[in-house]
Amino acid sequence: MNNQRLNASEYTKFVNFIWSIADDCLRDVFVRGKYRDIILPMTAIRRFDSVIEPKKKANYRLNLI
Repeated sequence: MNNQRLNASEYTKFVNFIWSIADDCLRDVFVRGKYRDIILPMTAIRRFDSVIEPKKKANYRLNLI
């Protein structure tokens, strides 16, 4: 997303979109009440991955040597 603020309607649509993806991907794998136990760690992992992305290839090459 860019640095624009979402109004309440856009925010609600965005949140509902995220939960619909969770329903599609996590249904029958996790109980709906436990989605946050999966989504929060995965979000943290994705953010960490984004931060290290510029140096990931160089670090990967170092580990292969």
